[in-house]
Amino acid sequence: MIRDPASLRDPAGFVFHEQGRVRRAVTEYGLPHVRAVRATGLIDRLIAAGRLLPEDEIATRLDGHPEVRLVLEHPRLPFVSYPYEWPVRALRAAALLHLDIQLEALDAGVMLTDASAYNVQFVGARPVFIDHLAFRPYIEGELWAGHRQFCEQFLHPLLLQSLLGVGFHEWYRGRLDGIAGEDLARLLRWRHKLQWKVLANVVLPARLQRLAGRPGVERRISRARMPRAGLREMLSSLRRWVARLEPRGLELTTWAAYDRMVPESESQAIVAFVEEFVRRVAPRLLWDLGCNAGRHGEAALAAGAGYVVGLDSDSGALDRAFTRAEDRRLGLLPLFVDLVNPPPNQGWRGTERDSLAARGRPDGVLAIAVVHHIAIARNVPLDEVVAWLTTLAPEGVIGFVPHTDGRARALFRGREEIFHDYTFENFVSLLSARARIVRQQFIPGGGRALIWFSTR
Repeated sequence: MIRDPASLRDPAGFVFHEQGRVRRAVTEYGLPHVRAVRATGLIDRLIAAGRLLPEDEIATRLDGHPEVRLVLEHPRLPFVSYPYEWPVRALRAAALLHLDIQLEALDAGVMLTDASAYNVQFVGARPVFIDHLAFRPYIEGELWAGHRQFCEQFLHPLLLQSLLGVGFHEWYRGRLDGIAGEDLARLLRWRHKLQWKVLANVVLPARLQRLAGRPGVERRISRARMPRAGLREMLSSLRRWVARLEPRGLELTTWAAYDRMVPESESQAIVAFVEEFVRRVAPRLLWDLGCNAGRHGEAALAAGAGYVVGLDSDSGALDRAFTRAEDRRLGLLPLFVDLVNPPPNQGWRGTERDSLAARGRPDGVLAIAVVHHIAIARNVPLDEVVAWLTTLAPEGVIGFVPHTDGRARALFRGREEIFHDYTFENFVSLLSARARIVRQQFIPGGGRALIWFSTR
């Protein structure tokens, strides 16, 4: 049994992994809430609607843990991701799911214990709630205890993008609890601060937080009450606002229009190569590095890939990839990842949130147009790039873009002497030293090459 560090903070229970299965232990402390909430029928309804991860009760004890009174089993997710990696529309979808669940729960006489964004995961572009112990009976007149957490982990990052056109990913990754209201308030213009919803959900809570330590303030807050109808209207109003938040500036990012930059004949040749690779390799999990708008990931799924995780650091391209996955219900999960600085192990004792590499090795990898960005724009030696790519998966497709390519020429301008070893011949030599080259093909129209490698 391996205990999952991500659930260390919950006195009601913990998640553990055993023989490849995902299980959840419920403690004596958490069992009364579990039984009371399940008696309302809420959990069954949420599971049937696809909003909550399914569960099965499999035991009433756990060896070595006398405090455990119930063991649940859940299906394994295709891939675990975190809020600081989600495209902005994914974060919004997760926020709406959380509010929808809280509203339905309130109607059933149930409250969520918190508003953690980490209680949501994605299957493709579909958000699903995963914390089965985050439900407890509603107490008449209580306030929404999760308001501040919802704002920091959902609302504030969304406002940063929608009001200011500023991305939240690096900030969120640096502060795993999200973006504090005090910090966001300092960035907002007065015309933003004077909007009622911003005032009520950002400015005033930040002010109250600063006053929280003063005599009498905590006592007055603890005595505050809100009728259930008022709480429901507050949540509904917040949901309507979040649903209307649209990201700013994503259409202006460098690669947002990448699909339109590439000639159709070139795109078709790349897609055909990817489809052949996938049909022969049949990867259950495929990583698409530099996924752009998700076209190659979609082609891989159509050719038989089980699940595709797309990685890119261009928010505009990721926005289009997420929209593609959502509209077409694809098993494609686009994530914001800087490949030169990927997410490390983070959180308490460096184990609470897994690094990208620790979340499961893919069976195949696509790196159609990233080598030149890493080697030239980010100054990583070509042999290092090849060494890294060939350890990610046993098989993959790597694209090589020459310095003469029109779309990449700006990267090379004035740097020819520094990157004198950036040649196709050297690239093939480095790759051949680490893997077997199954097939290679030059793409018409610019000298780009695709190479299929295998380390099996």
